[in-house]
Amino acid sequence: MATPVGWSPGSPGSVCLAFDQLRDVIESQEELIHQLRNVMILQDENFVSKEEFQEVEKKLVEEKAAHAKTKLLLAKEEEKLQFALGEVEVLSKQLEKEKLAFERALSSVKNRVLQESSKKDQLITKCNEIESHIIKQEDILNGKENEIKELQQVISQQKQIFRNHMSDFRIQKQQENYMAQVLDQKHKKALGSRRARSHHPSREK
Repeated sequence: MATPVGWSPGSPGSVCLAFDQLRDVIESQEELIHQLRNVMILQDENFVSKEEFQEVEKKLVEEKAAHAKTKLLLAKEEEKLQFALGEVEVLSKQLEKEKLAFERALSSVKNRVLQESSKKDQLITKCNEIESHIIKQEDILNGKENEIKELQQVISQQKQIFRNHMSDFRIQKQQENYMAQVLDQKHKKALGSRRARSHHPSREK
């Protein structure tokens, strides 16, 4: 008997399709056998020729043989179907295990991501605190630098005032020295004149 249409070995779907087709074939064959039996009964009741009887009997034998062959094929297909269903069950269990393993791995990855995200947030907070501290320190340093600049300006002004005072002091000192020299020279000249007069008294008389 020919292989049912749409059947391909190794596929659970094709096995189920072949199984349904074979069941339909068996039902059709059983219906035909039932009809042939009725014909034979009618032939027993009514006279028929030997040739007609032999033809009907031949068809009945052929249909019985085809029916037996179909039943055998159906049994094989049922065995294939059971095997395929077993494979489907094994694959389903394996798929369930893989699904559980994947869900556990995904949960672990999510936990690690959450932990890393928490660490990242902590690092960002710490960096912000350090940056804020650095900004405060920079403000303090800038203030100190401004104070230093102001002090440097004050010192520079004080130095300039000191230089001016020293210059005035030198000028005054030089003036005092000059005046002292002039006075000393006048004093010496006066002493010289007196001495000269004391050595020539007669001339004056």
